[in-house]
Amino acid sequence: MKKQALVIGLGQFGLAVARALSVRQAEVLAVDIDEERVRTASLFVTEAACFDATDEAALARTSPERRDVCICAIGDEAKEASILCTALLKQQGARRVIARSNDDLHARILTLVGADQVVNPEREFGERFANQILHVDIRGELPLGDGLLISEVAVPPSFVGPTLGELQLPRRFGVTVVAIRKRASGTVVMPRADLAFEAGDVMVVVAGEQVVTRMLERS
Repeated sequence: MKKQALVIGLGQFGLAVARALSVRQAEVLAVDIDEERVRTASLFVTEAACFDATDEAALARTSPERRDVCICAIGDEAKEASILCTALLKQQGARRVIARSNDDLHARILTLVGADQVVNPEREFGERFANQILHVDIRGELPLGDGLLISEVAVPPSFVGPTLGELQLPRRFGVTVVAIRKRASGTVVMPRADLAFEAGDVMVVVAGEQVVTRMLERS
């Protein structure tokens, strides 16, 4: 059965979420008060509707209680609306509500009114991108939740030669290698204790926030 998602607020973040969910075969109902944004979303979502999501009766007609996830992506121009919409979604039985915040106070209020998860996409992207600016060996990062990141990292020169078992990366740095892209062949291989890095290899690792940065600074 396809996942059912409700996305409210179709700015850049909301549209991107709605599109990504649709690509992943979720049935998405996209909502915004702006007709042009609704028309844009209607090109790729299952259904798009134009109304004020702070209208309790109108919101109830979207059946939040039947959705697998409800995303309140209302932008920073309408904090009060995002708080009210989040509260209404929970009051109407939404099982899981993800709300977009713009600052710490906004995030705390969204949590207090019932948001199951609060995200600040601009801050999270900025923090991840800062690592790539400061460390060119970090090719990309993806949050896994609970403070964990999956990172694509160019293998430091000091790691070339010894085997993975000899490097003892989990013990020394708290880093777990989950895949290696070999420069010579371009193939992706699974890590083995007897496998040695070669110059130009790229490793995919799972680690806590800032752990990879500290590893690169010490290696």
